[in-house]
Amino acid sequence: MNREHLQRDYGLRFDWGLAGATAVGTVAVVAVVVDVLSFTTTLTVAVDAGIDVLPYRWNAGSAERYARESDAVLAVGRSRATNGQISLSPNTIRRSTAPRRLVLPSPNGSSICFELGAGAGVCVGASLRNATAVAGWITRHYPPTTVVAVIAAGEKWPGGELRPAIEDLWGAGAVMSALTAAGWDAGASPEALMAIAAWRAVADTLPQSLAACASGRELRAAGYPEDVAIAAEVDRSTAVPVLEDRVFRGRKAG
Repeated sequence: MNREHLQRDYGLRFDWGLAGATAVGTVAVVAVVVDVLSFTTTLTVAVDAGIDVLPYRWNAGSAERYARESDAVLAVGRSRATNGQISLSPNTIRRSTAPRRLVLPSPNGSSICFELGAGAGVCVGASLRNATAVAGWITRHYPPTTVVAVIAAGEKWPGGELRPAIEDLWGAGAVMSALTAAGWDAGASPEALMAIAAWRAVADTLPQSLAACASGRELRAAGYPEDVAIAAEVDRSTAVPVLEDRVFRGRKAG
C-alpha cells in the first residue's frame, strides 16, 4: 500500500469504508466508525437503552450461531422485522423490550467494526447523536498527540463498490469538529479538514439536509422516516459505545 495513503504525517485522519479503515484505522490508537443511516445511530440508541451490542458481518450464515453462542438476540433484516423484533432500524429498539445483548449485523458500519475488533487499537461507534460525547471521551482519556482515525462507513452500489454517503461524511466531520473545538492539536490531515468543513456547512440545517440526501430519501421512500428523524437527533446521546472483546458497551463522556 502507498505510504502516503496512510496519512501517517497526521494525528487526526479520515477515510472511507473497510479499505480505508484497514489503511488508517488499524494503525491508529483510536478508530471511530461512523454509519449514520443506520448502524451507529442504532448502536447509540441501543447503548442508551442499556444494551450491549455485538457487531457482525452482513449476510453471514453463521450469525445465528454467533448470537446463540454469545447469549444474545440476533437483529433481523429491516424489512423482515415484526412487532417486538429489533432490526437495523433504531426505531425498533425504542418500540421493543430491550434485550441484554444484541448481535447487530450491517453491510457497512457493523462489518467494519467487527474487523477492527481484532486489532490492538480502540474502536468507538459514533453518529450525529453522540458526536460531541465521543470527542469528549477521547480528549478525557488520551493525550492530544494520540493518533485518531475517523472512518465514514459509506454505503454500497448494487455491484458492491463503495458508495460514499454524505451523511457519514457529516457525522465524521461532526466528531472531528468537536475534537478540534476541544483543543485537540494532533494535526488534522487535509482529508479530515474536508470532512470538518462539510459538517460545518450543514450543521445549522442538519435535519432538513439529512432528510434530503440520497440515503435519507431512500429510507423515507421505503417507509422509515422515523429512522431519519432519530439519526438527526444531534448530540441527544451522551453515551460512548466502546468495543471491548468484540462487544460494544456504553461509556460516559465524562
